[in-house]
Amino acid sequence: MRAKKTETISYADPASQFSSPIKEKAHAKDIESLFRGKSPEAIKTGLETAGIEHIKVGVFDIDGILRGKYMKRDKFIDSLKKGFSFCDVVFGWDSNDQLYDSASFTGWHTAYPDASARLVPETARLLPYEENSALVLAEFTGKAEKICPRGLLRRVLQKANDMGYTPQAACEFEFFLFEETPHSVREKNYKNLKNMTPGFFGYSVLRNSVHSDFYHEFLDMCEAMRIPIEGLHTETGAGVLEAAIMYDEALEAADQAALFKTFTKVMAQRKGLMATFMAKWSNSWPGQSGHMHVSFKDTKSGRAVFYDENKPHNISEEMRWFIGGQQSLMPELLSMVACTVNSYSRLIPGFWAPTSATWGFENRTCALRVIGGSEKSQRVEYRISAADINPYIALSAAIGSGLWGIENKIEPTEPMTGNAYEKKSPENLSFPATLYEAAGRLRKSEAANELFGKEFVNHYAQSREWEEREFRKAITDWEMARYFEII
Repeated sequence: MRAKKTETISYADPASQFSSPIKEKAHAKDIESLFRGKSPEAIKTGLETAGIEHIKVGVFDIDGILRGKYMKRDKFIDSLKKGFSFCDVVFGWDSNDQLYDSASFTGWHTAYPDASARLVPETARLLPYEENSALVLAEFTGKAEKICPRGLLRRVLQKANDMGYTPQAACEFEFFLFEETPHSVREKNYKNLKNMTPGFFGYSVLRNSVHSDFYHEFLDMCEAMRIPIEGLHTETGAGVLEAAIMYDEALEAADQAALFKTFTKVMAQRKGLMATFMAKWSNSWPGQSGHMHVSFKDTKSGRAVFYDENKPHNISEEMRWFIGGQQSLMPELLSMVACTVNSYSRLIPGFWAPTSATWGFENRTCALRVIGGSEKSQRVEYRISAADINPYIALSAAIGSGLWGIENKIEPTEPMTGNAYEKKSPENLSFPATLYEAAGRLRKSEAANELFGKEFVNHYAQSREWEEREFRKAITDWEMARYFEII
């Protein structure tokens, strides 16, 4: 643990960020040790000794955006003991801070009161780029817990635990980098943006060698924030990277994924760049995936639930039913995974995105890809998801639907072989075409209401319907070019 007079890291030039390698790696362990398994009194003593006066706390909203504030040390300790309040408007507005017009949970009719929340000390991490600081996540309690994304995933994982399973998960994200700023993209009206690097150049050693300072600083930042990166490489597209986060228990994996998206953007902007996690930002380039990998361990024995060496492809009965549940419910739960209007621009044939609820063994044209091999590696890759996901909600859909499949012993279709894009799927496995349609399917889904609760389903569905209604107000470039002169 750092003594109060220990020299702290300083940044003479805020734009220069961390030196490489990041010296904060050891300090990150100290930050975590201040909180993990400690009483509020012990945490207070540790914070005083380390000279940490303020702690940044944050909650993830419906769109996966981290909303937070700085909290003074004494207030933080008091909040650890008693909980604290956070304005429930974060569940009453969209990603652009525009107020929903039809939410029942909160609105002008409730006058946007405070909602109760609790700090989660085991989420404590070093706060990058801020000297001698810490970040701690929170989640909502009481009435708001029913629609809190982190609370939703906790309930799904409790169901898994009650069934004897410990879900493990990992997310991998593709994201484009631009030599732009928040001001410049607006001044350009998001047109003619300059990518960090040009051309299609997947798995490029040239690119990651030329820009090695960025890569190493990025990897060090993630390591310091307890977001270990298993692999990082260029993808096919101008300035696009793919990062695979290492496996962990599912709640920690969701925390890692949500924080990864936030602080990738933080680091990029501090270096004069911008990162986007849109599902598809341009018709000229492939969409950006946010695939999720899921496996189960038996809680008591630790065995790999999805592995059976005596079955074809080593797929156990429970894994087969898990796939069956995911496949069967995917069209009903699609809005929980394809969560923006833009998500549906990616779900077209030929761009590495599935177009119906298909599954196959080691088949990257399917929505569900079974990855086989050893007991350790046997898992399902949920490939329908894009980089725009809220990891808590998307993992809830992926895991919850699989649990439903195991409970009800749902048999999947025969696995797809070859190009799934060229094969016709049963009509009940076809995807809704728009976010609005997908939200309507979710609202009517008996399984969704049972798995996630009516309060969450109703609130989430109305938030997605609002999103599409806002989109319909826009006049697109396509419409102008199509109709301005000719019609």
